[in-house]
Parts: sequence; C-alpha cells; structure tokens
Amino acid sequence: MAFSGAVVLTDLNDYITPSQACIKPVEVTKTSSGTESQIVVDTDGAYYEVMQDGGKEELKPASITLNDCLACSGCITSAESILVTMQSQQELYQILQANKLALSEGRPQDVRTIVISVSPQSRASFAGKYGLTPLQVHKRLLWFFKEYLGAHYLFDTAFSRDFALIEAAKEFVRRYRQHQEKGGVLPMLASACPEKTHDYVLPHIDSTKSPQQIMGSIVKDYFGSHLGVTPNQIYHVAVMPCYDKKLEASRQDFYNDVYSTRDVDCVITTGEVERMFGEQGARILDASELEVESLFTKAVVSPVDGLPVLAGTEGSSSGGYLSYIFRFAARELFGVELSLSDIELGQNGVQVQLGRNSDYKEVILNLPERGPVLKFATSYGLRNMQNLVRKIKPGAGRRQRTRPGQTPSAQSEYHFVEIMACPSGCINGGGQLKPEEGSISAPKEFTAKAEEAYQSVGAYAGVQFPETNQAIEILYRDWLGGEDTPKAREMLHTQYHAVEKTVVSGLAVKW
Repeated sequence: MAFSGAVVLTDLNDYITPSQACIKPVEVTKTSSGTESQIVVDTDGAYYEVMQDGGKEELKPASITLNDCLACSGCITSAESILVTMQSQQELYQILQANKLALSEGRPQDVRTIVISVSPQSRASFAGKYGLTPLQVHKRLLWFFKEYLGAHYLFDTAFSRDFALIEAAKEFVRRYRQHQEKGGVLPMLASACPEKTHDYVLPHIDSTKSPQQIMGSIVKDYFGSHLGVTPNQIYHVAVMPCYDKKLEASRQDFYNDVYSTRDVDCVITTGEVERMFGEQGARILDASELEVESLFTKAVVSPVDGLPVLAGTEGSSSGGYLSYIFRFAARELFGVELSLSDIELGQNGVQVQLGRNSDYKEVILNLPERGPVLKFATSYGLRNMQNLVRKIKPGAGRRQRTRPGQTPSAQSEYHFVEIMACPSGCINGGGQLKPEEGSISAPKEFTAKAEEAYQSVGAYAGVQFPETNQAIEILYRDWLGGEDTPKAREMLHTQYHAVEKTVVSGLAVKW
C-alpha cells in the first residue's frame, strides 16, 4: 500500500485531534512498469491516481482502525498511546479474574471493589440498535456487569452531570460579569468533550470537570471513604460513547500520586461492551434485568409501581449544557425565567437560528429596549469546530459589532458554545454501536434512533433539573462542605495545560 500526500481526515466519527501528519490513506496497486503517477483529490473528496499519459483511476479509501490512528503518533504522545492501550475490556477481565482468585485463595483483603459508570449516550445507543428502552438497557447492564461478570456497583454518569451543569452555569455567570466589568474571557466553551487544541483556546474552556471525571471523584473520594477503602482498592470503569475519553482519564491531573491510582481506571466504549456480550456468549436481547438502584443514578420513583426509573435530562443528547446554562444565566443575570419549551421553540424573548448545517445552531435572548443580551451556540463536528476556533484566535478577524447589552469577546460573537467534535454530538461518538454489516439503515437514520431513545427517557419519566436532585444537594453538604468551597473546587474543577507538539495541529489545516 502507498499513501497519498498530507490530506486531513474527514470521515472519522470520533475525535482524536488529527495533525497535518495524519493522512487519509488510499490503496494504490503497484505496477510493474514503474511509471510515475500522482495522487489528486477532486472537489467531491474522491481520490484519483493520475498517470503521466493523462489517464486516471479512482482509488478506494483504505480503512483506518483506532490502532492505526494511534500508531502514527501525530496527535498523541507515545506515553498517552500506551495508556490508551491499557484501557480495554481485557483489563476489566483481568481485574475480575484477580478478584475470583483472591476469594478462592482466602485473600478477601485483596479483592478490589469494581464500579461501573455508564453514560446515558451508551444506553441510548444500545436502545436504538436493539429496539429496547434506555430503562431496559440499564437494567440489563446491571445484570450483565453485576450478576454475570461479578462487578459490585453500576452507576449513572447522568447523575454526575448534574454537578457539571450546576458548576458550569455558575462559572459562566461569573465570567460574564467579569467580562462586563473588566474584560473576562468569553466565549466559554463546554468542557465535556476532551478535545485537544491550540493553547490559546485553553482559557476559554470551562474549568468544570466532565461528568466522567466528576463521577471518578465521587467514586474514589466520597464513596471509597464510606466503604472504608482507599482509592486504589476501587477499580472504576466508565462506559463512554467516545474513544477520546480514554485519553481524558489518563491525564495526570486525574491521577492520585499518594495511592498511585486514577479517578477513572479504565474507559471502555459502548462498542466494546457490545463485544463483551459476544465474548461471554450472551446477548443483550436475552439478558435478565435487575431493578434500578438509585445510588449515584439519576432516578425518580415511578408513579405506576413505586420503583426507581431513570429520570430525563433537558436539552441536547450532548449533555444539555446550552439549555441549562442559558436558562440559568437568563435568571441570574436578567431575572428572566425560561422554560424548556422557550429554548426549544424560540419564544418568550428567545430566538433560535439554524446554521448552514444541522450541527450548528444559535440561541439568542432578546430583551425589550436592550436587544440581544445572550448569544449561545451549539457547534458539532470538526468543520464547525475549526471555524469557531479560528474566530477565537487572538487577532483573528475584525472586532465584532455589538448592540446595547451585548458583550461578546473581541474575537467571537458568542458568549457560550456547546462544542463537540463528533458530528451530531456525543450520541454519534466514535465508540458508539454501528449498524450490523449489510444493514440497509443509513448512518443518519441509525443515529436518529439513538437520539430518539435518549430523549424518550424524559418523555416517560419527566425531566429532573439538577437543582431539584436532592442527592446532589446532600453531596454538596456532606461531601464538599457546601458550594464554592475549596473541596468543591478540588473535586469538581480542573485546569488545562498546553501540549507541546512537534507537528502542526489538525485544526490549523485548511479544509
């Protein structure tokens, strides 16, 4: 196989920052004639081998696996690539086997408590593919991990996301006020997607940890202390829709030097869980179900049978950051109470503008006699991300014109952006389930089923707002000593560091 020149990746669903060293390979069959040729790309993105005599042949793209992508090391360090390879279902199998061996040999003190945290996007992906409800998926994952494999607990990162939403909303209000007074840093970018990017973007990223890492803090710090075990005696696995979450979990900021353990020991993707079912000779369609456990799970009591059921969340399937922070800011900054329908339908002073593609949307709050005072956006996919990052770059473009009451930064017209690297957001992460081979379902239709399943949770059980989650209130009091305490900042927030690169970041590549 030969490779084309430096062409950026355009067809990967997942996001591990491509650099200019990262290429989209095409298969070229070598000829015995030795005639020289060139590889060209037409306006539609098709690849052709052009011979000296003018003849050309269309080339078929070669497939790239995650291992191929990581092996090039154009976007991650060799140390990071080692950490990523350590995170797979095989690592979980080893811990499960070690626990069984310890028990059989009479060494219960060596048994590690295994905690599984499942993302709501992963549940929705299973539900969409197999025609189940997210509640059924959750119950069957409870059975599979606890009863079948031997894990001890299964939690829900929709629960820890309530912390993330509350903290992100408070940080945005603080930044907005600082910006009005002395020029604080805006726009603020959602931190849930662990993309790597230029160092000048780092001050714009919300300092709140992602739901995955907040759950890691809960499990290793709060839950561990209540169990009477040290952090390294817990093995915490997160089930996520995205491969990049493996890199996030490997960050040094989330490593406990005292106990030599990470907040999240292993990240496995939705697809890897599906493979685990096959490896264990099981099928999720045939799996038994266990009742929902409310511990660290976003659940409410069903009015039908009095049993816990999953509670819905507002906004997008990428976490609902725009919706929640927009409503919080409108109330705290301007005394305007907004409902979910106001955001969805564009009413009560809210204006919704769709972009040139379905992955870009603007949401604006207009006040009488003041005009637009809040301007938010959702930006999904690498192309939209690149355009936004270019606007944030210092000195890029001209200063935006502002109307009375509107205070965007000099480089961007937005105050907040729910930014995700994957097209369609987290519900379409690279680690999500794929259609069966030979399926006639188009990728967008397949993703739409997962989206529908995700939103069905709120339609069935209603939306539970973070501030009404009593368990979150209790944790603020008993674990963190209140809101805005040093402990809260340590457990719920992080900092970002520029990564030294020897190659040019893919966000600098022209599309």
